[in-house]
Amino acid sequence: MSDGMFRTVSGLRRGYDPDEVDEFFSHARSVYEQGPATAISGADVRQVAFDLVRGGYVTAAVDAALDRLEAAFVARHRAQFVTERGQEAWMAHLGAQARTLYGRLGRPDGDRFAPPEGRKPGYEPADVDELCHRLVAYFDTGAPLTAGEVRATTFRRRNGRNGYAEGPVDAFVARAVEVLLGVE
Repeated sequence: MSDGMFRTVSGLRRGYDPDEVDEFFSHARSVYEQGPATAISGADVRQVAFDLVRGGYVTAAVDAALDRLEAAFVARHRAQFVTERGQEAWMAHLGAQARTLYGRLGRPDGDRFAPPEGRKPGYEPADVDELCHRLVAYFDTGAPLTAGEVRATTFRRRNGRNGYAEGPVDAFVARAVEVLLGVE
């Protein structure tokens, strides 16, 4: 990744702030090439947020690059973990994460996550439960599912107590992505 590698949108549209994006990717490249493997994690990459500005970088291109960067840091972490502790320890680590996910998946549709507090918006339970069904199929039968597919899943908004709170769902999805990336 090099500074200015992304196209910008027209001055009338909004995109990610080029200075923030270039700074983050420059730092990530430096850490990946020279820093300790744990200085940036896949989760750190997934949680980065850039301001939107007129004439900024095309968001889809930056998001795709972040997905690749996250996968690279996860692969690097996995390789270091396996080198230090062995493949069996890595599988036990992934197994523990998967069991945590699976505990949530065992709950009935509509009851997997708490509702949002007060008047905060939430996610449509049917959409979240559909992703949960796909994860159950992955864990139970080995049905094909990739981290990219989970990452690309979108949930409709649902206002009021009939939705799922966004924070717990987002954390769950992030953990599912980590497990799937750890296996890929």
